[in-house]
Amino acid sequence: MGHSVLAVPVPDLEGFVRARWEHYDPSWVSADPSFTHAHITVLAPFLEEPADRDLALLAALATRTPAFDFALEDVAAFANGIIHLPPVPDEPFARLTREVRAAYPTLLPYAGEFDPVPHLTLDHTTAEISPATVARALDGTLPAHCRAKRLELHRYAEGDCRVLASWPLGG
Repeated sequence: MGHSVLAVPVPDLEGFVRARWEHYDPSWVSADPSFTHAHITVLAPFLEEPADRDLALLAALATRTPAFDFALEDVAAFANGIIHLPPVPDEPFARLTREVRAAYPTLLPYAGEFDPVPHLTLDHTTAEISPATVARALDGTLPAHCRAKRLELHRYAEGDCRVLASWPLGG
């Protein structure tokens, strides 16, 4: 079974994030060349079968949202062990989430399990993996100065990760 994710792709970190997916579970690595594993989630899960009006609403949101710059600098970890990079500033991502949530109030970020905090997931804490080891693995990559250029709807399913729709920010 799969799910959909509304996200801003971060191609600058794709090499690292894709390698982690390949290491942990290659069946979830996308064969779609336009799919970016490295992303900052706007809302997940999103609608499994969005209608044309849903896609038009997301296209309009992308058009009225200008592309924006952000940095990924410091490796951090949530209490649940997810190692991530918080974007600086995080407000443009939080604003996108608020706007989508206003249009879809019944869709709870992370199914209501976690508060939506903008981040790019890198790994998970284990006995061998910590924020410090991940930071060392990213040496020379951080800080990453990035530009959010697209809003994308991704499908995540074993053997079927792909881009369902993509819209440029700012039209």
